[in-house]
Amino acid sequence: MTRPPARPAPRLSDRFALSYGQKLFLLATLPLILAVAAISLLVAAQSRALAEREIAALERQMIAAKKAELRNYVDQARNGLNRIYGMAGPEDALAQEHVKQILSAMIYGDEGFFFVYDYDGTNLVSPRQTGMIGQNWLELTDGNGVPVVRDFIDTAREGTGYVTHLWPKPSTGEEALMVSYVTALHSWKWAMGTGVFIDDVLATTAAARADVEARVQRTFLHIGGITAGALVLVFASGLLINIRERRLADAKLKALTQRVFDAQEEERGRVARELHDGISQLLVAVRYALDSARRRLDAGDARAGETLDRGMSSLSEAIQEVRRISRDLRPGVLDDLGLGPALKSLVEDFGARTGVAVEFSTVVFRNRLHDDAKIALYRIAQEALTNIERHAGASHVAMDLRGHRSGATLKISDDGCGLPPAADHAKGMGLRNMQERVEQMGGTLRIFTTRSGTGTGTLIEVTVPPSKVIDANSDDLDAQDKAQDRRPLRTPLATPPGAAARALPPRSPGKDSS
Repeated sequence: MTRPPARPAPRLSDRFALSYGQKLFLLATLPLILAVAAISLLVAAQSRALAEREIAALERQMIAAKKAELRNYVDQARNGLNRIYGMAGPEDALAQEHVKQILSAMIYGDEGFFFVYDYDGTNLVSPRQTGMIGQNWLELTDGNGVPVVRDFIDTAREGTGYVTHLWPKPSTGEEALMVSYVTALHSWKWAMGTGVFIDDVLATTAAARADVEARVQRTFLHIGGITAGALVLVFASGLLINIRERRLADAKLKALTQRVFDAQEEERGRVARELHDGISQLLVAVRYALDSARRRLDAGDARAGETLDRGMSSLSEAIQEVRRISRDLRPGVLDDLGLGPALKSLVEDFGARTGVAVEFSTVVFRNRLHDDAKIALYRIAQEALTNIERHAGASHVAMDLRGHRSGATLKISDDGCGLPPAADHAKGMGLRNMQERVEQMGGTLRIFTTRSGTGTGTLIEVTVPPSKVIDANSDDLDAQDKAQDRRPLRTPLATPPGAAARALPPRSPGKDSS
């Protein structure tokens, strides 16, 4: 048993192929998403930069306040010791011991204390960390590798100054960032100072940065929510518009289908009436004439020849009627000789049938129009003449057809009663059929009601685009246009001077009964 061939696996591009509606939605929403993302990033960057500047300024202010406080402590201590230090000599041990006791007692807050190191690095005063007293700490470094005691001594040798370093907290023993203010007792070769931990400053600034980051994230969430709402609104609007347009398209399609059915039924009814009223009657007359001739021949009546002549005449009329109906359905002259002769024949038949004075002018087309354009122009002319015959009451009709560089133009004018009000002619089918034929070939249809000194009338102007002209840009066309310019022609029809023209919009054709 032969296995059926395996189906090829679907390609990745086929799986993710987008429909037209999805592409349209993506095209509408992608710029919005990109714009919102760019705005969000810009707002976040600006917010972070502004907050960072404010936090840095706050940190500098807080540290400056602590430094000023430290300097005030040291200045007060120095002023209090001047009575003893100023009167003691360089080797006055009693005075030095007295000063040590005073500084050991100067503790403040939970972590504050004074410290003293001699220039060799030996700790002399450390009231909260007494284990350091009497030991040399010149090579002591903090967690960041900063030689803390050496920096104290170097600063004191230079006069006064601040040293930022890590130092174990007396309460916890853990290192924390500290700022110390150091001054010197030069005659005793001491570096004296005090410090304050600034981890609370760092905690405050860290909390401020965390708050800023939280605000930025909330801003992103708000912008994202607004964007999502906008996208949902766009999607819902597009969906509603799509549904509405589909309903309108379905309604228009149903109406168009109904008009096609109505036109088909009307054409069938017309052909049926013409067959019944014309050809059927003629064929019946032929049948009776042949039957009468046969009886007379059987009886030897000499009038059998006259009866046959009448039958042949009726048969000729039937043939002419069949040709007329065939020409109305599809004129052979349009295929054989072209649009100009076909329109001329149509106008002449109209004048002969109605008694209306007709005038036709054209240029040599040499079959340069596409077949669909020729058929459309012929049907439009046929429809216009039918409307003129039924409704216009005109005594003169003029038709002009000519080609030019921008396509071709057909003008049909009459001196009839003009168009009815727009509210009445908007329901007609004939002008709608004209409009639809013109739109199918990409042309334009303009219909005017004209008024002049001789009365009112109607002008129909149809323009065929260059795309419906064969070899519209060829050298032969230029030579042909020059030859046509040299050929004497009638002046193309135009709106009469002083005419008040009312142009119909493309989708609002006039009323007629065709």
